[in-house]
Amino acid sequence: MDITCDEFLEISRKPNRSWRKLLYRVEAHSFVDIPPLVVQVTNLRCGGMILCTAINHCICDGIGTSQFLHAWAHVTTKPTLDLPILPFHSRHVLKPRDPPQVTHTHLGYTRNTLNNNAHVDISHYLQSQPLVPTSLTFTQSHVLRLKRQCVPSLKCTTFEALASHTWRSWVRSLDLAPSFNVKLLFSVSVRKKLNPEMPQGYYGNGFVLACAETAVKDLVTPNLSHGVKLIQRAKSGLTDEHVRSMVDLLEDKNVKTDTSSSLVISQWAKLGLEDLDLGEGKPLHMGPLTSDIYCLFLPVVGNFDAVRVQVSVPECMVEKFEYYMKEGFVKEENGDVKMV
Repeated sequence: MDITCDEFLEISRKPNRSWRKLLYRVEAHSFVDIPPLVVQVTNLRCGGMILCTAINHCICDGIGTSQFLHAWAHVTTKPTLDLPILPFHSRHVLKPRDPPQVTHTHLGYTRNTLNNNAHVDISHYLQSQPLVPTSLTFTQSHVLRLKRQCVPSLKCTTFEALASHTWRSWVRSLDLAPSFNVKLLFSVSVRKKLNPEMPQGYYGNGFVLACAETAVKDLVTPNLSHGVKLIQRAKSGLTDEHVRSMVDLLEDKNVKTDTSSSLVISQWAKLGLEDLDLGEGKPLHMGPLTSDIYCLFLPVVGNFDAVRVQVSVPECMVEKFEYYMKEGFVKEENGDVKMV
């Protein structure tokens, strides 16, 4: 590829369509048609390279993907040493009960019915519009400023504060009716929430989608605490029995994820992918090949405490969404946000 690393980094703050050529495109009609693993290496003019991978989500989740890539790096750079974490592939630990026992309410899911089109479907609207990727980086000081928006003071994690802020900004930019109910779906690892805990090295999908739900008018206030509390409540409710109930619910083939009024956030920021070294050094950039309406929290190479928020929104929403995300901050030349 006739480009240098520096030139690529200049244009890598947001995905663009030209990146699709960096990974072999597989024509697949369903998940089961997707190969377990696709890898493409693209050499750059300067001697650097771009490594793109695609792993079938039926096989593993983000943590499993990270374990595989780090195992690959370990075998490449330290071939005589045993793997630090041995893979555990047995999927029986999340086997549904027989008969299924749905003992909890699961707000993040809905059943296919004949009148599914009787309500507003935000997801359908978003995907019917020309989408534009947005990408904003929040440093530790920015997150601390967000946490101060919780009144009275509330102890919360970086994810909880930033997810609440992103959800609020996304909803505000949609101009929804104050009484309309919106949801936030976010991935949570259940590896340590089950009893007994899932074995270390488990490669499968060891996560569920937690769900927070509220009326628009309660979310879009300057006080961030309402959204943060909803996220914390959704996380704390994921007990062993709740997760087992969700697994049993998903045995019903008429049940699907309710994305109709939901922002979906996936956490990639703490998977350690920015530290992956296959023998040529650690990456200068790490991120997805494409951008979608599903929001990603990504790591920032060289700044462990920073998080890059990436999501695609309709062209008509971009200006408003970025304005609300940066409200109380000013934009730096490199696209990051900076405190006023």
